[in-house]
Amino acid sequence: MKRRWIAAVVAALVLLVVVLANRQSSSPSAAPATENPAAEPAAEEPGTDEPTAEEGKGGNPEAAEQAETTDKRLEAVAAAQASGTLGVDTAALQTAPAAGWAGEYVVDRRADDWEPAVATDPSDPYAYVVTTRYGVPKPCSGNCPTPWMALTISKDGGTTWGSQVPLCACKGSGQYDPQIEVVPDNGEVYAAFMNGYNVVFIRSHDHGKTWSPPVKVYGNVSWTDKPLLAMSDDGRDVYISFNGPQGGDPWIAQSHDGGRTWTQTRVTKSDVYYYTFGGDVTPSGRVVFSESAVDYSNNIGLTGTTKVFAVVSSDRGKTWKRVLVDAFPVGLQSPERADYYVGHTALASDGQGNLVISYDAPMKAYGNQRIYTRWSGDGGLTWSARTAQSVDGEMATAPALTARGNGDVRMFYFQTTGGGDLDEWNVWYRSSGDGGRTWTRAVKISDASLGAGYKSGTGFEEPYGDYGELDITSRGNAIAAWGEGASYIGPGGVWVNRQT
Repeated sequence: MKRRWIAAVVAALVLLVVVLANRQSSSPSAAPATENPAAEPAAEEPGTDEPTAEEGKGGNPEAAEQAETTDKRLEAVAAAQASGTLGVDTAALQTAPAAGWAGEYVVDRRADDWEPAVATDPSDPYAYVVTTRYGVPKPCSGNCPTPWMALTISKDGGTTWGSQVPLCACKGSGQYDPQIEVVPDNGEVYAAFMNGYNVVFIRSHDHGKTWSPPVKVYGNVSWTDKPLLAMSDDGRDVYISFNGPQGGDPWIAQSHDGGRTWTQTRVTKSDVYYYTFGGDVTPSGRVVFSESAVDYSNNIGLTGTTKVFAVVSSDRGKTWKRVLVDAFPVGLQSPERADYYVGHTALASDGQGNLVISYDAPMKAYGNQRIYTRWSGDGGLTWSARTAQSVDGEMATAPALTARGNGDVRMFYFQTTGGGDLDEWNVWYRSSGDGGRTWTRAVKISDASLGAGYKSGTGFEEPYGDYGELDITSRGNAIAAWGEGASYIGPGGVWVNRQT
């Protein structure tokens, strides 16, 4: 995901703000409020395939920052290669799996992989992982992307995996933000990603062996960022939420012919920047996305109030409602990039249409965050009180959710180990059998140590990527994928663990 990041000098100012702000307490809202404005009419921004500047955010400025970040990651990979520290020594790994888990392993021990997507087939034992791959040869000659999407497929629910292949060796400057889903009714595989600053969609009829040519989902919208893919059980109705013009407004592209043709709707015009991290289509066809709205207006990181919305359509995308789920101060900002830890959400629907939402929020302004969940029994129009999932006193970020059946919900999140020390992280898993009302105790699933420069006996140095994902196999086992690294710049790797 491309998000604004702050240069080193500005980051120092942010740290000063954090220190001062932590001396004051500002309590988050205790209960959700609801906003149900009518969706704005469909709109298009005139533009081209190239991003354009929009009020200092988005468009060309963000494209330049993305290119700079890519250059820094490639430089970090080259430095690690020169020093002999790149990758993972699998022989040196030590694993201590939790009961019922296979133990974590790295997708590719030699690659610098960031920000994965994972999907499973609910009827067959196929599983898919896509990673954003840096620092390895391009998948094609000429104008071929760096980074690029690397796909690996399992035919046995994640027990064994095939070799990694390009998801789409299509022309472009870089590929980012992978999304992959399996159509429940027929096993077809849908995928979306950013090709430069343009979101495209592809599909496979043969379990990922071959893929359709990429289809542009953005119409005349001048730039797009951070796609989130969701579809109906039969695969006919496909929705991709993204942010775009003016400066991070929430947009939703939709197709009602299986991704062949697309229209675009801007949900609202806003002075804040929206990010979509979760979304689902219920069995009845209701579409719900979880989005956070963050404020960059002070130019030294985030400020003001962060809001979490459920964006809901009950008429197959004709109209949309924004339901305010929660609002709270800005959380702890990363010294590497001010917005790296904040504003994450996740959302999932079970087989009965009941919803669970999760998000990270601080106890006080610029303070440590906790992971919270809420549930909804009316399709996202109202939400329960929040329930804390992570440990008080630690820093937590980036929850992931999936659900199925009647109230079967699974989640994981990143959490520090040892009093909020940002140099020591682990991934924790919990589940619910009653739609998110109660949860099992947390289980650590980042259970491998040593073997990589960023891993120790008690954790890893930094979450690598703005998100990870998990899903449930046809046998009912959770499979999770996330990134671990030395820093926001890396290098790092994508790690997978699964229930047995």
